[in-house]
Amino acid sequence: MGTIMVLFTLLGGIMLSAQSSVNGTFSRKAGTIEATLLTFITGSIFLAILILFFGEGNVLKILEAPKWQLSAAFLGTLYGLFVITAVPKIGVIATNIAGIVGQLVIGILIDHFGWFNSLIFLFDLKRFFALLFMFVALYFIYTGNKRSSEETYA
Repeated sequence: MGTIMVLFTLLGGIMLSAQSSVNGTFSRKAGTIEATLLTFITGSIFLAILILFFGEGNVLKILEAPKWQLSAAFLGTLYGLFVITAVPKIGVIATNIAGIVGQLVIGILIDHFGWFNSLIFLFDLKRFFALLFMFVALYFIYTGNKRSSEETYA
């Protein structure tokens, strides 16, 4: 089951990059906020259909959730907006690496301190080097993109 979840996540990452690229291009014509709105309206319709056929829970339980947990929807919307804004300016790979680095930074903090009732995994040397290498990758990808775009316009 773990291997299938890794493959699902890998496919999700592939789809996220493709979606980021398409939305970035679309936002140049329709606008950033408008492209983000289309993404979430379309996603909502798709999920409503999935719930009708495959839903196992109770949508009304949303009303019983602690208010702080509902912030996840707002955070996801902001993430989409930021990605759609960034892709046309710095490219898909730099946007995705920056997003991953951000996820790793907050993930390490969440794991280390056990925030949001998560398991605790202490920050150690392995995690430090993993994070350092991701920052190095972001630096090289971003500066490589900058150089390539300067050469294109020269």
